[in-house]
Amino acid sequence: MLNTIPVSEPLVGERELQYVRECLTNGWISSAGHFIEEFEERWAAYCGMKYGIAVSSGTTALQAAVRCLGLGPGDEVIMPSFTIISCALAVVDAGAVPVLVDSEPRTWCMDVTQVESKITRKTRAIMPVHIYGHPVDMDPLLGLADKYALKIVEDAAEVHGAEYLSGRVGENPRWRRCGGLGDISTFSFYANKLITTGEGGMILTNEDAYAEKARSLRNLCFQPGRRFFHTELGYNFRLTNIQAAVGLAQLERIEENIAKKRWIGRAYSEQLCRIPGVQLPVEEPWARQVYWMYGIVLDDSIEMNADTLAQRLSEKGIETRPFFLGMHQQPVLLNRGLFRGEHYPVAEHIAKKGLYLPSGLRLTRQQIQRVTEALSAVLR
Repeated sequence: MLNTIPVSEPLVGERELQYVRECLTNGWISSAGHFIEEFEERWAAYCGMKYGIAVSSGTTALQAAVRCLGLGPGDEVIMPSFTIISCALAVVDAGAVPVLVDSEPRTWCMDVTQVESKITRKTRAIMPVHIYGHPVDMDPLLGLADKYALKIVEDAAEVHGAEYLSGRVGENPRWRRCGGLGDISTFSFYANKLITTGEGGMILTNEDAYAEKARSLRNLCFQPGRRFFHTELGYNFRLTNIQAAVGLAQLERIEENIAKKRWIGRAYSEQLCRIPGVQLPVEEPWARQVYWMYGIVLDDSIEMNADTLAQRLSEKGIETRPFFLGMHQQPVLLNRGLFRGEHYPVAEHIAKKGLYLPSGLRLTRQQIQRVTEALSAVLR
């Protein structure tokens, strides 16, 4: 019987063990300790931001980020339909309203050309979501934010280390890391990310007020001079020192992880380009993508959908994951009266026909070969 190739495996080494042992030995195992501050400072600096605020997940990072902007009932936030539900959850949780646009068919990121038509007098923010390792085309969104006095909440959960060529139509284009482009940005450090803390996330910002607010929100809004006295409701969104220790060790080899992910992307593309009817990930000239997950989308000329393909690959010992289902197709949001009658053809197509292949940092050349052979056999 074939061993299953997992869709992702975390890569953890001796440095992580060393730092965790230090936490256990010294007793700093909860949400205080020097690893937290060092992880925050170094990740913020790596992404070109002033402040980092570590939290318990990418989802809670989004929730806190929306609260930091003061968004509330009636405020609108424009986001892609094709994303994880955490994005809509953060907006709805604040009492605000998510407003959707479709995806761009090449990168699967939000179609920035559709955003301006969705701006109303109630719009307060745009939430670009970088998808599967490829950046959103940010310059048009930054231009709209300036034009209409909007905030940018940048969801960078899937693009650790990815870069975007900003200002390329001007005289001084420069490469900037994703997560350093918005007014406030969020990351996830889930087990399948390029940097993992098991569970965890972070908020980045250059704004003093946002950083102060985020730190308060993650810690139940305790008052600095009176711990159990509350003037506002917050959350327990804290990251532990043990988790931060793992994250810091991971950060120390981020460039190695990026190089491995880009190698995986190239290795798959070199082999899969020979299979007809399969759309592969792209890298636009203005992007340096990190192939967080290597996705494929079946052409309509192939009758099977992604669910059938996943089942047939599973029978050959290949684990996969489906693409996101658009927010406009989520029952929990439709039941709230959102997105009734809305259709986003690209998001619907890639949700139906897309999945991602094993893409973890432990993946070997032999495993990539086995995956491509299995895919070729199933689609023959």
